Amino acid sequence: MTRTVMALWVGSVAVVVGLVAVIGSVGRAVPAEPIPVTPAGSPGTGPVVAFYGDSYTLGTGASSPERRWSTLLSIEHGWTEVNPSVNGLGFVNHRADVSEDLVEQVIAARPDIVIVTMGLNDNFSMPARADRIRSAITADFTRISEALPVARVIVVEPFWYTDDRPGSVQQIIEWVSAGAAAIDADYIPGASHWLDGHPEWKAGDGLHPNDEGYRVLADRMDEALRSLGI
Repeated sequence: MTRTVMALWVGSVAVVVGLVAVIGSVGRAVPAEPIPVTPAGSPGTGPVVAFYGDSYTLGTGASSPERRWSTLLSIEHGWTEVNPSVNGLGFVNHRADVSEDLVEQVIAARPDIVIVTMGLNDNFSMPARADRIRSAITADFTRISEALPVARVIVVEPFWYTDDRPGSVQQIIEWVSAGAAAIDADYIPGASHWLDGHPEWKAGDGLHPNDEGYRVLADRMDEALRSLGI
């Protein structure tokens, strides 16, 4: 029984380097009106749900915070949302740029459920920092599990933003999946493909979902969560 831990390379290196230089590791490209970090959302009548993620969970590209997938689900389910997600963040990427300890913010909220959606941005440090990424996944998951023994942790396959993908995407997915299994967390597969083939679901930056894209993510996530009994 699952423990009640309820959580491009598109041809050439030049292309990849150019992409990283432009977006500074996916998630750094933000809309003209950046969506602020929202440590706590409007209180609901249901459980406290903490979201640990990057720009795709922060809601970058949405017209307002209320249109991001985490808030759509929180409103629909009556959850109290805690969402300290940050643009460009990975298990390793840009950690030194963030003064707050996001894992600590998640723990401090004493959530009933933790939903982890990290890993996309770490692809831009592969393969040079592969060992550090793998270790950081283990460290973050272990820390959350030990600090929140009665919470339910749900780990989501890292999101991806193009139909093309480097081999590192699958490698990080496998590490995240193994990390979830190691703490007996629930795991939601397939999320890296949820926006495949639909450029109309992207914001003007071509990197992040727009309102329609976030609605799709919310629907797919809701379906997956319902299959887990949530």
